[in-house]
Parts: sequence; structure tokens; C-alpha cells
Amino acid sequence: MAVLFDLDGTLIDTEKYYRKCWPAALEHFGYHITDEESLTLRSLGRPFAIEHLKQLCKDPDLDYEAVREYRKMLFEECLEKEGLNVKPGAVELLQFLKEHHITAAVATATDTQRACSYLEKAGLLPYFDKVISAAMVQKGKPAPDVYLYACEQLGELPRDCYAVEDAPNGVKSAHAAGCKVIMVPDQTPPDAELEGMLFACVDNLAAIGTLLLSRRR
Repeated sequence: MAVLFDLDGTLIDTEKYYRKCWPAALEHFGYHITDEESLTLRSLGRPFAIEHLKQLCKDPDLDYEAVREYRKMLFEECLEKEGLNVKPGAVELLQFLKEHHITAAVATATDTQRACSYLEKAGLLPYFDKVISAAMVQKGKPAPDVYLYACEQLGELPRDCYAVEDAPNGVKSAHAAGCKVIMVPDQTPPDAELEGMLFACVDNLAAIGTLLLSRRR
């Protein structure tokens, strides 16, 4: 058994920053997206994010890299001003996994260097056996690549792994890989489509420990 965690919005409370930084970055370059549209960018990896943003802005020539770099600058300013907060129940769950000798890894759309930096700042890095980034695979979320690669790196079959996610693109990725998906909603609750992909949906990360314990008996 292994537990694979998404990072942003699942372990650290950063999706709220992306939610406002993507629209602000686009505004800087003369584009506009709605708040609802900004939510569709959560956990969206390459190459999907590039094409999706071009479609949202109705501009096939949109300079994705320029917009993304500006968004990263705004994001870092948010972190410096408001801090990097751990999601409720994260430490309790990770301590539980350590105590019960259950492997834990991160499977994130964020690049490896930044993911490790954020985990270190949050005091969570020592809890993880592996940090897997979508930058290591051909396609990011919602494709299954990052979860399949994480399972491979851990020597586990996807059906023996639990994936903890907060957003639709991540849920779809983990489900397509064959993992048991536990959703801890952050910005929005699951719709009917997502509910059909879930092993469980909980309000708090700490609740997952009890869920896993019941499955091991």
C-alpha cells in the first residue's frame, strides 16, 4: 500500500493563490478570464494547460510561457505576503502513515524543485519517500502519466495505491491510472461525474487515517 498526494490545495493551501494569480497575470497581457474559468486550470499539466489557456483567451498565439512566468512572480509575492500554510489534518495524517509504515509520495503538477522547496518550507518534506512531478513524464494531469510513474517508482501497483486529490483534473488523472481516489475538496465540491470516480470524499485529511486503517483490518 502507498498513499500518493497532490500538492497544491491538498497538502498546502495554495490553490486560492493560483485562483487569483492566473487571472491577474492574464490581465497584465490584455486577456480576461472569469473566476469559474480560472478554476479549470487547477492541477492542469502540459500540454493541456497551454492549449486550454489559448482556448479560454481565444488566441492561438498567446505566449503561454510569458504569462506563466508572470503568474509565478505574482504567486511568489502572495506566498511572501500571506505565507505558506499547511492544509488542516496534513501533519496528523502524515504522522499516522509514518507510524504505520505506509509509504507516502507526492504526485504533483508543480515542477520538482519548487515542489520540494514548498514542502521543505511547510515542514512536510521528511514525510515523503518520493516527490514525483509531472515534469518527469510526457503528459501532466488529467492524463494518468504522473500517477503511473509514481507507482512505478514506488514499486506498487496502481490498484494498491490511494491518491489524495482536491481538484477535478487531479481526480481524473489518478482515476485513469487505476488508483483509489480520495478527494478532499478545496475550492469546489465534486460534481456527479467526479463522484463516480471516487473511492471516498472527506472534509479533512486527518479523516483518511481512519479510512486506511479500516481497510487494513
